[in-house]
Amino acid sequence: MKTTASGLRANRWVTVQNRTSTPDGDGGFTDTWTNADPPTLGAWIRASGPGTTERTVAGTITSNATHVITIPYHAAVTTQTRLVSDKGQTFSVTGVTNLDDRDIELQLLCAELVP
Repeated sequence: MKTTASGLRANRWVTVQNRTSTPDGDGGFTDTWTNADPPTLGAWIRASGPGTTERTVAGTITSNATHVITIPYHAAVTTQTRLVSDKGQTFSVTGVTNLDDRDIELQLLCAELVP
């Protein structure tokens, strides 16, 4: 079990990434994922809710699993953020709660992106 600088018990490390759009030179844009600063945080990840859901997007079946992830406060985390765990899981942040509005911990509602 890891412990972060804020005292949060962590069972994983996650990299915080935000989408960056850059001009592609042909009048369009290319989206890439850029690591936030600092990029890596200890996190407590647990599955919650009803479990896995499947849906069809553009003829492809995608699955989402709902998780609650608690991390030390990070100003760059929004609902446009994704997290990549040290076990290779990728999570899309769908909700952000600043616990007690103290800027110490964030509780994130996330959907695991399952290819």
